[in-house]
Amino acid sequence: MAEVIAVLALLFVLFVTLGVYATVKVVGAAKRSADRHLTQARRTVEDHTLKVKSFAQSGPAGEIAELRLKLRTSMRATQDALEAGAAEDQSLKESLGLFERLSAHGHELDAELRRLESEPDRGTLGKRLPELRERTHRIARSADSLRWAARDRARHFAADDLDSLSTQIDLETGALRHWTTTDQQPAATSAASPPSRSAPHGPDGPAPGRTRPDTARSDTVREPASEQAHPAIAPATPRPVYPWQKKPRPESTT
Repeated sequence: MAEVIAVLALLFVLFVTLGVYATVKVVGAAKRSADRHLTQARRTVEDHTLKVKSFAQSGPAGEIAELRLKLRTSMRATQDALEAGAAEDQSLKESLGLFERLSAHGHELDAELRRLESEPDRGTLGKRLPELRERTHRIARSADSLRWAARDRARHFAADDLDSLSTQIDLETGALRHWTTTDQQPAATSAASPPSRSAPHGPDGPAPGRTRPDTARSDTVREPASEQAHPAIAPATPRPVYPWQKKPRPESTT
């Protein structure tokens, strides 16, 4: 009795542990999904805000908003392209490492641009704009180069795979149409064979209506050979009769 109680207690503890583990996993997945959606929503709101500022504000403030929007758009597009390509091409992992180093400079520049958005001194802000513009263009240009290189690499491999697949398909279609070559061979053989000549009938030849014995004998001897060279076509097998077919009507004798 004590052993049964111990087994039941062990099973109860096991079920409780599994339930707690499953609950923790579900809660963690839901939290990660919520954080991801919140981050995406916050990025969308910030992008729309920067776009509105770049059009609505004039002067250094509007240009700073435009620089931030360009930097964020370029970096996000490059990150998505590299992460999607690295799942299929292991060679892009090194490119991801370079992009992470570039992202550190991008985050630093974006934080500096965000602080300068509320700068009241427009004169100092105007003096900083050329240097900030140059840094933004350099980071965005490097990110664009990585993104387009990854896309060109993927397109090149896709083109090579398509060429190889087309070659294999051509070989397969040629193998499936092998009857065209077998049908052409007998026609070529019959065209190349010379025409048979009839024996001349000279003065010593047989008279009309007569047949020489040796000629008749040779014909009777050669006939089996011709039959062996050109075997007769086997009679066609009867066609299968299906239960849904109608019975053929007898032909009228009238």
